[in-house]
This record gives sequence, structure tokens and C-alpha cells, in this order.
Amino acid sequence: MEIFIAGVMQGERLDKYINEQDYRLIITQSLRSNFPEANITDPWALNQNSVHYDEELARETFLTMTAKAGEADLLLAYLPTVSMGTAMEMWEAYRAGAYIVAVTPHLHHWAIRFTANEILPDLDSLLHEIENGHLAEVMHRRSAVDAPFDAV
Repeated sequence: MEIFIAGVMQGERLDKYINEQDYRLIITQSLRSNFPEANITDPWALNQNSVHYDEELARETFLTMTAKAGEADLLLAYLPTVSMGTAMEMWEAYRAGAYIVAVTPHLHHWAIRFTANEILPDLDSLLHEIENGHLAEVMHRRSAVDAPFDAV
């Protein structure tokens, strides 16, 4: 299974710096414990020095990571504030048929409402859904539906 961790990096910042990314470590630890076989893509973990990238590398990274979101089976989007990049990642995942869980208070934003399969209010709720097996059950059901007829 391919899991993509999307979430606010710059959000509404007006400078070139990145918001705190600790949520990614917390989510990754929970995923590794509960989905040990999954391939986890975390754009921040892969590009921690991105604020210093030149224009060409920044563009390539942005486009590559957005495309990678479209390869996910499960996309987790952490959105305590709005994020244009995360919205684009959600769109790519949605178009590819991924299961999308948004963690956000922004219930009325169309980019979230119409791409996410589930909307959770906070990080603790997401961790609970990972650790209680709900997401594993959802993903198992989805893979059984997508499996060839003779494999079910």
C-alpha cells in the first residue's frame, strides 16, 4: 500500500519558511506501527532543505511530489489552516481514486469537502482512526473490491 502524508508546509506564510512539521513525525510513527508493510511518502522528510532550493529544483520537487500524491492508495491531509499545495495533492489523489482523509476544521471548503472521503477534526482523531484499525479496515475493503474476481 502507498500512503502519502500531505499537509501544510507554508500555508498562509508570506515568507519563504516552513511551518512546524512535527505532525508528520507523529503520523509517520503511528502509520509505521499500524501499517508496517506500507510505503510512506512524506514530502517534508524527502525535502527538508527545500526552502533553499533554486527555482528549477523547487519547481521539479513541487511537481514531482504533487504527482506522487496521485500514486497513493491512502492520502492523509493535515490542514489546520488552508494549503494550496495540499489542495493540489488532494486533487491528484482524488483523480486517481485514492482514499483521502482530511484533518481540518475547514468543513465548508469545497476543495476539502468534495475530495475527502473522511474529514476528522484534529490530529488525535486521525491517530485514533489509525490505531483502532478503522483505516486498515477501510483499505482492506477497498483492496478487496479492486482485486481481480478470482483473487477475492
